[in-house]
Amino acid sequence: MRSDDLAPRILENFPHQPTEEQLQVVQLWEDFLLSRESDLIFVLRGYAGTGKTSLVAALVKTWAAMQQRVVLLAPTGRAAKVMTGYSGLPAYTIHKFIYRRRTFGDNEHFTAMPNLLPNTLFIVDEASMIQNYGAGNQLFGEGQLLDDLLRYVYTGRNCRLILVGDEAQLPPVGETESPALSTELLEGYGLTVMEYTLRQVVRQAQESGILWNATALRQMLTEGEVYSFPRLRTRGFADIRTVSGEELLESLEDSYGEVGRDETIVVTRSNKRAGLFNQGIRARILDMEEELCYGDRVMIVKNNYLWMPQPFAGEEHSSDFIANGDMAVVRRYSGEREVYGLRFVDAIIELTDYDHLEVEATVMLDTLQSESPALTSEQQKKLWNDVWEDYADIPGKKERMKKMKEDIHLNALQIKYAYAVTCHKAQGGGWAHVYIDQGYMTEEMLSEDYFRWLYTALTRATEKVFLINWPKQQREEGETDDD
Repeated sequence: MRSDDLAPRILENFPHQPTEEQLQVVQLWEDFLLSRESDLIFVLRGYAGTGKTSLVAALVKTWAAMQQRVVLLAPTGRAAKVMTGYSGLPAYTIHKFIYRRRTFGDNEHFTAMPNLLPNTLFIVDEASMIQNYGAGNQLFGEGQLLDDLLRYVYTGRNCRLILVGDEAQLPPVGETESPALSTELLEGYGLTVMEYTLRQVVRQAQESGILWNATALRQMLTEGEVYSFPRLRTRGFADIRTVSGEELLESLEDSYGEVGRDETIVVTRSNKRAGLFNQGIRARILDMEEELCYGDRVMIVKNNYLWMPQPFAGEEHSSDFIANGDMAVVRRYSGEREVYGLRFVDAIIELTDYDHLEVEATVMLDTLQSESPALTSEQQKKLWNDVWEDYADIPGKKERMKKMKEDIHLNALQIKYAYAVTCHKAQGGGWAHVYIDQGYMTEEMLSEDYFRWLYTALTRATEKVFLINWPKQQREEGETDDD
């Protein structure tokens, strides 16, 4: 291939008139992909509405048409589903692609596998969510996802990685910034970093109230203006409006009818508030009187390693676990019982982010309405000890541990209702209608984290945003629905 062939091909697959920024990205990609230098990495940062998704889609289409191997990855199942939607190719979660379960004596562990795919371009979307130091899950590799991802890609022969993300979004839990978008940190791995940040909101997005407000929030973040309330503009935009508490139930019901339950979400600031919304929605809109009902939308809130069938959906690159954050629908359940002071049912659930795969599993009911993200550490420890005692008649530790790993109650799926979720749980996903509840806020509570929270919540919406009980002092004067 001539060195000037790639950029024009990418632009042929780009659906809009490119901006100067977008043209620069495409030219840099040509240099990046055709360079003979090893250990190159590309970081594409892009704020909401700057066209990074369309750019990535054009690159993927071009690279695949040239019969070059490309692998698409994302931090969560919902983000992978979004990536598949805009790229037209299957996307995988990072964990499910690079890790495999291994047993060492009595211990099970997921280890990063060697990269056996030579000459491959890896593209990771929503890279702002990738955790690293001190925030990882020690069951996976060394508990440092970015370390393991980079090691996996760059131990492969002639492989390259493009990280795509929005640095205005919330960083991973426990981090002050997104490590995968940090040039300095990536250079510390011995990589040569090529990078670009898209800042210009494209013409076709300028009429969007969601993107207008997201851009204003991002500018305030950039300028450090985070200690006074942002004033969101709604009037003049068809895709953002305020909703009073009296209107909320009717509005949610309209959204369920218009775009469906799976495309409607309430994003709030705490598990407690999410629980209150979930209870109200189920009782007053969906007429669900039982604690768990057929058709209930739920979210897995703790990784689970027992129930995923093998092989996973017929895919070569997948691990046998159901991930924290995966969305599901309850199809059937029976056999409610109390064991070890906790309540369980046997259920068939449909994992909606994985081609609607159905899984038979024992499900724990106690986490559905709890204020904690999952079972507390004290509850988990008590359950472990109780189950351990039940196998006291087994003399050998190895056989006893094997029974523990297969115990349906110890390894029950922990779930919560998924009509309302915290912003961290929503991050990486997209819904047609997003309702945003910030709860009680004062100026003394404002910080950079709040602005990132609001920016992330706004940009989860693909069609409309509804601001719940939004105070007048947080709306731009003369630009609100009801002034």
